[in-house]
Amino acid sequence: MKCILLVGGNGERLWPVSRDLYPKSLLKLNGSDSLFMNTYNLAKEITSEKNILTITNIKQLSDINLQLNKNNSSSIVLSEPMSKNTAPAVAAVLTYIKNTKDEIVIILPIDFAVEDKKIFKQTIEKAVEIAKSGYIVALGVKPLYSESGYGYIQAKEKTKNARKIVKFIEKPSDEEIEKYYNNKDYFWNCGIYISKASVLKSAFDKYAQEIISGMSIDMFDENNKIKYEYYEKLPSISIDYAIMEKTDKLVFIELETNWYDFGSWQSIYNNKEKDNKNNVIQGNVILDKVQDSFIYSSKELVAVSGMKNTVVIETEDAVLVCDKDKAKNINKLVKELKKQHNETTLIHKTVFRPWGFYTCLNEGPGWLTKIITVSPGHKLSLQSHNHRSEHWVVLEGNATVILDEKKYTLQKRQSINIPLQAKHSLQNHSKEPLKILEVQKGSYISEDDIVRYEDMYGRIK
Repeated sequence: MKCILLVGGNGERLWPVSRDLYPKSLLKLNGSDSLFMNTYNLAKEITSEKNILTITNIKQLSDINLQLNKNNSSSIVLSEPMSKNTAPAVAAVLTYIKNTKDEIVIILPIDFAVEDKKIFKQTIEKAVEIAKSGYIVALGVKPLYSESGYGYIQAKEKTKNARKIVKFIEKPSDEEIEKYYNNKDYFWNCGIYISKASVLKSAFDKYAQEIISGMSIDMFDENNKIKYEYYEKLPSISIDYAIMEKTDKLVFIELETNWYDFGSWQSIYNNKEKDNKNNVIQGNVILDKVQDSFIYSSKELVAVSGMKNTVVIETEDAVLVCDKDKAKNINKLVKELKKQHNETTLIHKTVFRPWGFYTCLNEGPGWLTKIITVSPGHKLSLQSHNHRSEHWVVLEGNATVILDEKKYTLQKRQSINIPLQAKHSLQNHSKEPLKILEVQKGSYISEDDIVRYEDMYGRIK
């Protein structure tokens, strides 16, 4: 039995905390672990680690591998050259495991949590038994409140062990929502599916030939990365639209525990503990006569007065303020910001890495300045850049620099030039943090201009 974890999407409805290069799957929105690791740990209660397959896009690959490595996991991670929604992702995993045609597969998104893990496991076990008879089993839950941001499933009365699905409903109106909330035949769609691999493959062959027909094991390189030419022309479509709404093999069972979605600030608010004014407060926040609101500060003091039903989200370089009931629509703002090539949709000013963190200070055409902080006993990968040179100035601590096989030791106020395409590594062998000023200069300044040769954090895969 295999679990497929679908790690995709940029989490635009959670901007400005979620960004393209550090999206919601990597964020700690529900406890001390990321959404991805929470779901991974849930999958471990269903099957063994060797039977968990994660598929993500190339932008998230190194961070996903890093989180798995921190937990000493050796499970398989497949990566897409670009995001193409859930149908191509599932088809790719089925292609990878094609020789196990009668194996059960469980498809899990990563942006959810359940209240009772024991009931969740029992429900999965029940679904597995139904799936063995050739069905695709969908899971859903009774709505906890009126919510138009979720997909709904209408299911008939239970016969034997499952219900037949009447229809899927996406983005219902407010009037429809009230009807669904009070009707025993309507459920939130969890996006969780259980089936034999062969049944899913047959459904793709019948309803989504344009996706799966060109796939083969040859599409994966030696590091389980999907080659660009296999993915470039595939349609971007969800598995619901491509398969589930068309197949006659689909049945439904209810997950009888509370299910929590982490797709928007409103949904997170609904799932968090409130104060006596029905507010959710996180970080450095002070309130006066505020109620029914979600106020979040990553660093700076956020003071709010006389507001109701409001979302305020503060990060280093962006602040979001909106009506809580409209929070699920902020992806429209994000799309407009992307049209303007606004960097706040791509990456945070302060970015955490396994060796420490860096903060971008300023940038312009052909240059960028950073403060890099390396934790004691850590080092950056041995790497080179094809489009930029760098200049490093030690601000605090002692730096060990590897530059084209030569070793240099630098102290406070000393500096070194890193030429274009030179192999280099910044290392901290001391017991105190190392802080340097980095000035990048070149024709192309981007975090993807890195060629790694050695890395102690397992990011070369």
